Amino acid sequence: MLHSSITAVQEARASQAFAPNARSMDPTIACDLYRHAGRADFLTLLQYLIHNPAFRFTYFFRKASQLKTHSPLRFFYKIMHRRYLYKFGFQIPLYTKIGKGLYIAHFGNVVVHTNAILGDNCNLTHGITIGRTNRGRRKGCPTIGNRVWVGTGAVIVGKITVGDNVLIAPNSYVNFDVPANSIVLGNPAKIIPKADATLGYIESVMDSASSC
Repeated sequence: MLHSSITAVQEARASQAFAPNARSMDPTIACDLYRHAGRADFLTLLQYLIHNPAFRFTYFFRKASQLKTHSPLRFFYKIMHRRYLYKFGFQIPLYTKIGKGLYIAHFGNVVVHTNAILGDNCNLTHGITIGRTNRGRRKGCPTIGNRVWVGTGAVIVGKITVGDNVLIAPNSYVNFDVPANSIVLGNPAKIIPKADATLGYIESVMDSASSC
């Protein structure tokens, strides 16, 4: 009940902040922008492209990923993605599947394997690794659900599934499945069930009726 009420309030705010002239903006980029700025209009887009390194990287990651045909424009986006990958330390390959509403809190030292899958409205902080295990029964990469907050220094590895509405605390090591509505804490990590696990951590989520 609490989770539903929080979502309803967030969606109401989102619909108010979604400027009509931004409806022609790419929906995924609009959702990413709203996670950062609480608005999704073209003036805000320009401001965040200039002043926010994390959103700038995300923007070129999206543009280069979306264009499938070989063209000068796609080549330009790929060059910019590669430039900011090295400049800001976001090691997120172009073919990584990441849902709308990505929020990267700080630039520097974010590593995501190309075969990892991230859902909608996830938060990534600095010093994290979402990677592959190369042997054993969990050989492979993680699948992460919607509204997952990954804290500083956390490591998520192996062919595991992380459910929706999960908070992974800083410096946690996660190599096992995590159910929805949970907090993961420590190394070795333990799971703490909590209905409002990401309350206060996953914010500024855009109304699906507006764009996403």
